[in-house]
Amino acid sequence: MSEANMNPAYYVSSGDINLAVYTWGVAEPNKPTIVLVHGYPDSAHIWQNVAQALAKDNFVVAYDVRGAGLSSKPTQVKDYDLSFLSADLVAVLDSLPNVPKIHLVGHDWGAIQSWESVTEPKLQARLASFTAISGPCLDHMGFWMQQRLGVKAQSMKQVFRQLAHSWYIVLFQVPVLAPAIWRNFGNKMWPWLLKNQENIHGVQANPTQAQDGEYGVNLYKANMLPRVMYPRERHSTVPTQIMVVTDDHFMIPDIWQGVERWLTDVSLVEMTGGHWLILNKSTEFAAYVQQFVAKIEKKQSNAIN
Repeated sequence: MSEANMNPAYYVSSGDINLAVYTWGVAEPNKPTIVLVHGYPDSAHIWQNVAQALAKDNFVVAYDVRGAGLSSKPTQVKDYDLSFLSADLVAVLDSLPNVPKIHLVGHDWGAIQSWESVTEPKLQARLASFTAISGPCLDHMGFWMQQRLGVKAQSMKQVFRQLAHSWYIVLFQVPVLAPAIWRNFGNKMWPWLLKNQENIHGVQANPTQAQDGEYGVNLYKANMLPRVMYPRERHSTVPTQIMVVTDDHFMIPDIWQGVERWLTDVSLVEMTGGHWLILNKSTEFAAYVQQFVAKIEKKQSNAIN
C-alpha cells in the first residue's frame, strides 16, 4: 500500500463524527492487535511504514483522528476535547470483532490523547499495553511544571527549556492566524520543515495536509491550557513503554522525570532521533514496539497457563 493509494478499510461513527480506519495484515485468533494513533499535523498516512513492518506478526489498525485525513472535521473548538478523542478510540475498538485487548501506540498528539484513555479506569481493561513517543499526559505535565516552578533554579530551568521548545503553542492560540497559515502555505511548508528541522528528505505533503494543520490546531486550543493549568490526578496500571527521544525539537527528555508516580508498570527507552523519527527510523521504532508487544503477550500467556 503506497501513500498515494492508501484508502480506508472502513469508516466508524463516534457520535456525529465519522472516522476513517485503515488496516494491515489479517485479524486472527491469538494474533496481537496494535492500534496506532497519529499526531499533529499528520494523518494515518504517517504510520504506513511502521504498520507494514508490524503487520508481519500482528493485525495493525490506524485511523485518521477527528479533524485529520478523511475523518470528519468539526469546526467547534469544544469538539476536540480529550473526552471526545477518547470516545473516538473506543468507537474504533468497538469496531474490531473478537478483540478483547489491544496494544496502543501513540505519537505526538496521538500519544497525548491516548493518555486520556490509558489513565481512564473503565478503559484500562481493554488495553494490553501502551507505547508513547513524543507526547506526554497533559495532566502529568501540569504537575511536572508546578513542582518545578519556584523550587530551585535547576528545576525552573527545565520548565523554561520546555516552554522554549513549545513556542508554537502560543501561536496556535491566536485566532485565525495558524489556520490561515496552513490554508495558504501548508503544502509547501510541511516538506520544508521536515527537511530543514528534522533532516528528513523526500517527504511530500499528504493529500489533506493543509486541512490537517488547519483543523488540528483545535487540539491545542481545547486542551493544552485547561489541562496544564488545572491538572487531574491520572494513574494507570496499563504496561507502558515510553520512548525518550534524544533530539526532539518540541519536547525535552526531562519531561518524563517522575512519571513513575502515575504508572505502576512503566519502562523508559531512549531512542536517538528527532520528533518525527517514525518517518525516517520506522523500522527501528517498529522493532521496539514489536519487542514490547511480544514481551507483554508472553507475560499474559504465562499468567493464563
